[in-house]
Amino acid sequence: MTQTSSKSTTGGVQSVERAFELLEVIARAGGEAALSELAADTPLPLPTIHRLLRTLVGVGYVRQLPNRRYSLGPRLIRLGEVANRQLGALASPVLKDLVSKLGESANIAVLDGDMVTYIAQVQSAHSMRMITEVGRRAMLHNSGVGKAVLSVLDDERVQRLVSQAGMPPKTANTITTLGKLFTDVEATRERGYSIDEEEQELGVRCIAVPVPGAPTPMAISVSGPVTRVDEAFIKSAVPVLQEAAKELGVQLVAAAD
Repeated sequence: MTQTSSKSTTGGVQSVERAFELLEVIARAGGEAALSELAADTPLPLPTIHRLLRTLVGVGYVRQLPNRRYSLGPRLIRLGEVANRQLGALASPVLKDLVSKLGESANIAVLDGDMVTYIAQVQSAHSMRMITEVGRRAMLHNSGVGKAVLSVLDDERVQRLVSQAGMPPKTANTITTLGKLFTDVEATRERGYSIDEEEQELGVRCIAVPVPGAPTPMAISVSGPVTRVDEAFIKSAVPVLQEAAKELGVQLVAAAD
């Protein structure tokens, strides 16, 4: 009788890798998935998925809902909060450099279920400036960081997340239909940055770019009054913002090694 190794080809423990793979699939599905979806999205045999889910449910990292679907569990919240604080600390020097170069408030946000969560900010020195509370969540369809995050997701996932969260109007400029949002997201993909054109708050404009190589979809942005964040500002700020995103991506990859 031969024995199978519990180690993976990467040198890790295979069962742990498989458990995290299931968590990633649930997260990609928006935080909730049916057993059939998990079976379709992983190469794992159904008995293995069942066994791993029972273990994850038992320790609180996955929750089985009344409709028998599986969602991410409450014990992940604390881990996520700590990870976000660490990520915010890593990003702080990049944001400070952005503010010193561009003069406007800079933010970083990460995809969090069907919304984005701000994990770090450095404020502008202007008396009239944008202040975003770290930990605040924002919609994907009407925020610069949200639309930048959407630009790196496939269309199916974009539709699923936005349909799940809804598209409530915050201002008269808010995009409220999927057709217009897809047009905006495609424009973001082509030019490499998104624009919140007074869609969250009148009088405020934000530009954002996705962070390449990030372990989870995230974006970095600068925002300020439309009187200062005008067309000339955007033209000069985009290359600086993109360079900052690239630098942060490199740091995240290095931190993960």
